[in-house]
Amino acid sequence: MTLLSDNDTPRQEHTLSRSSPYERLSERELLERVLEIYDQGRVAEALAEADPGNWCRETVNRWVKGKASPRVTRAAWQRLVAMLPPPSHQHEAGFRFIDLFAGIGGIRKGFEAIGGECVFTSEWDKYAVRTYKANHYCDPVRHRFNRDIRDITLSARTDVDEDTAYRHIDREIPDHDVLLAGFPCQPFSLAGVSKKNSLGRKHGFECDAQGTLFFDVARIIAAKRPAAFLLENVKNLKSHDKGKTFRIICETLDELGYEVADVDAPRNRDPKILDAQQFLPQHRERIILVGFRRDLNVHQGFTLKDIDSVLPKRRPTFGELLDKEVDSKYILTPKLWEYLYKYAQKHREKGNGFGFGLTGPHDVARTLSARYHKDGSEILVDRGYDENLPFHGEQNQRNRPRRLTPQECARLMGFDAPGESTFVIPVSDTQAYRQFGNSVVVPVFEAVARLMHERILAAREKTREQAEAEVPQLEIPLTA
Repeated sequence: MTLLSDNDTPRQEHTLSRSSPYERLSERELLERVLEIYDQGRVAEALAEADPGNWCRETVNRWVKGKASPRVTRAAWQRLVAMLPPPSHQHEAGFRFIDLFAGIGGIRKGFEAIGGECVFTSEWDKYAVRTYKANHYCDPVRHRFNRDIRDITLSARTDVDEDTAYRHIDREIPDHDVLLAGFPCQPFSLAGVSKKNSLGRKHGFECDAQGTLFFDVARIIAAKRPAAFLLENVKNLKSHDKGKTFRIICETLDELGYEVADVDAPRNRDPKILDAQQFLPQHRERIILVGFRRDLNVHQGFTLKDIDSVLPKRRPTFGELLDKEVDSKYILTPKLWEYLYKYAQKHREKGNGFGFGLTGPHDVARTLSARYHKDGSEILVDRGYDENLPFHGEQNQRNRPRRLTPQECARLMGFDAPGESTFVIPVSDTQAYRQFGNSVVVPVFEAVARLMHERILAAREKTREQAEAEVPQLEIPLTA
C-alpha cells in the first residue's frame, strides 16, 4: 500500500502504530469499513477537513466505483481510522464470546467489561449494523460479522440434514466460551414425541423449534458446545403461547446438556426477571436465561438471586442523564401535546391507566419502547408543567414537555454514563429511537456477566484440560 505524507511525498508505509490492526487493511478496505457506517457525504466531509482541497463527495463516489484512485495523505488515512472504533486490548482477553441478534451491542458491552473478546456477531437490521460497527471494534482478522443467522445455521434449507448443518456451523463460527443471544419471541409449532421418533431426529428441538429463531440458537449451541450462554428476552416469554414457548426452550437447553439457572423459580419470585431500575432510572423488565454446560460441573450454586451483590452503590437520577440544553425540535408541538393530554384525560375518565408518562428529575421512567419516535409519550421530560394551572395558559404552553434526545436515550440505556456523549449515533433520530427501544440496559448485563465471570474462566480451563486429554499421546517404542 502506498500512502502519502502530509506534504504529498510518496512512501511505502504510514506512521500509525505498528500494533494497530487497521494496519492490515488497504486504503480501499479501510474506506469500505468506514462506508459501512457513514454515507459518502459524511466521509467526504471528514476527508476534506483532514486534507483540504482534495476531497469531495464525487471523489469518494468515483473511488468507490473504481473509477479513480485518489492519493491518500497520512492525515486523510488517520482521519478514516479515527471514524472507526479504536482497537481493544483483545490479546489480553480472558475468554471468547459470540453476539447473536446483537442489535447495537448492549449485551456485548457488558461482557467486554469483564475482559471478554467478541469473535462473531450476527445482526439483521442494516441500521443497527451501522450503529454497532460505529461503536464496537471488529478485528479485521479475529472477528467475523454476519447478517442473516440462517445463512450460518442453514435452517431455511429443507434439503440439508442435521449433520451437514452442524458441520457448516462449526466451520463458520469461531470456537468460543460464551454464547450471547437476544432472540425474538416466536410461537413454536409443537410436534409430538412419536413424530420426533419417526423422523429419527438426533435432537428433539429439530422438530419442536423448527421455523423459529431460537432454533438457530439451539443449532449453534449443539454444534459449538460453548461452556456457557446468556439468552435475553421480554418478560412475557414465560407466558407466551400459554407457556409452550418457554417450556420448549427449557427442554431444549436441558436436552443439549445445559443447566439453566433458577429454571424452576416461582412466577411471582423469579430471579431470572431483572428490572433495570435497580441500575438506572427506567422500569424495564427482561428475562435472562443463564446456562452452563453440565459436564463441566461449574454450575452448582449459581443463581441470579445474587444480583444484589453487584448492584451499583448509587443509581443516577433521571435528571442527571439529561442535557442542560437541547434542540427545540425535541419539544412537543402544541398540537401533539394537546392530543396526548386529551387522550390521557379520556382514558382516565374511563378508569384506564393509558396516557403519557411525564417524568421529573427524580422519577423512574417508564420503559423506553421502539415506537418512541412516534410521539415520545411513554417518557416525556417534564419542563415545568403545572397541573394546577390552565392547560392552555401561557406558562404551561411555554413549558411543554419534550422527548429525550437520542444521546439521552444512550445514557438511559447505559451505553453512556451521566454527562458522557461518547456513544456514536450515525443514524437518524427515528432509527436511533428504534434501536435504543429494542436494546438492553447495559449495566444489567455487565452485572450478570460479573456473576458468571469466575465460572466462565473455570469452565474454560476445564474445556482446555478435556481437549488436551483427548489428544493422542505419541508412543515411543522401548528399545530392547
